[in-house]
Amino acid sequence: MHRRKFLRYGAHTALSLSFISLGGCAHRDPKRVEGKAAVAWNALVAELEAQVPRLMVEDKVPGVSIAVVHDAQVVWRRGFGLADVTTKVPVDNDTVFEAASMSKPVFAYVALKLCEKGVIGLDTPLTKYAPESFLTGDPRLELITPRHILSHSSGLQNWRSQEKPLKIHFAPGSQYMYSGEGYYYLQSVITHLKGRVNRNDCAQFEAGFEVCATDIDEFMTRSVLSPFEMRSSGYSMNQVIERHRATGHDSEGNPFPKRKPTGPGLARYAAVGALQTTPADYAKFLIEVLNPKGPDDFRLKKDTVSEMLRPHVKVVNGPHTSSWGLGWQIQDKGLINHGGDNKGFHCHAIASPKTKSGFVVMTNGDGGPKLIQQVFELPALDALWSVG
Repeated sequence: MHRRKFLRYGAHTALSLSFISLGGCAHRDPKRVEGKAAVAWNALVAELEAQVPRLMVEDKVPGVSIAVVHDAQVVWRRGFGLADVTTKVPVDNDTVFEAASMSKPVFAYVALKLCEKGVIGLDTPLTKYAPESFLTGDPRLELITPRHILSHSSGLQNWRSQEKPLKIHFAPGSQYMYSGEGYYYLQSVITHLKGRVNRNDCAQFEAGFEVCATDIDEFMTRSVLSPFEMRSSGYSMNQVIERHRATGHDSEGNPFPKRKPTGPGLARYAAVGALQTTPADYAKFLIEVLNPKGPDDFRLKKDTVSEMLRPHVKVVNGPHTSSWGLGWQIQDKGLINHGGDNKGFHCHAIASPKTKSGFVVMTNGDGGPKLIQQVFELPALDALWSVG
């Protein structure tokens, strides 16, 4: 599947938004991009600065933040518009967005480090470690491994519901099915092995499924956010996130009430979609994948990163095909990507391990999917994958 076609299209409406401030705060170090590459990069920056404000108006997206990686360095970042249309606070380089499903590659990285350390086996059934059965009545549960979970080939559906109870839909490893339940299952096993559960703070989720609070926020911060200096990132509320977090907006640009993560909610969704971060912070994580400097207590071996980015299972979407690695979707020409969609927040990261270049975009409006698709169609973006 071509990188310009893997995002789903949303509704498109043109209008004038008087509440959007089209200013922003840009950052670029011109010394990092020189020679022949400078022409292509200057064209890319010029096109982004010209087109993003226009697309925000057309798609009713109040705020956008972008970070660009070149040769394993953040070379340009900028915020556009408003973090909140009510307070008129502008988006800047410190504005925090909900990463939604872009949380999954971060969790996958940590899970693979635990595999390196021998805490879990990449190809060992999770039932060996789980304190209780995740599902009853299906012997195929005994076959599901971390590799199946991280490549979305476990056979578990995305989420259980009253109408569609949790079940295994096919032999683990035989095909692709995107699964939030799978990532939760692996997170719960890791918490059992390395974390704590607070049985006094529990809540019910899909189909009455009960989950109790854990220390997953502390564990993820200790395992990846702090070592990678992602200082504006987290899962629960802290002073930095509370001060800088954006507000989500609907498809008309109206603000949603701000959500505050709960202990049980993080225990259910942290690995799946609860990371809060900035594009520049997420780019720091992306750089660790594109340009492995490990191994150490936190960073993966180069061989493990290669395994992470190796196609494991094919994804068929009409006439197009791509693959899923361990935490990342693998596109044509070896590009890796992952998107994220929460109510009021939509984002995407795409990168080339070959050129060690990448692009992270985050939005705070439900017009975000359409805007991101249009940004990815900008011709100048090809410089990321062709300029070394």
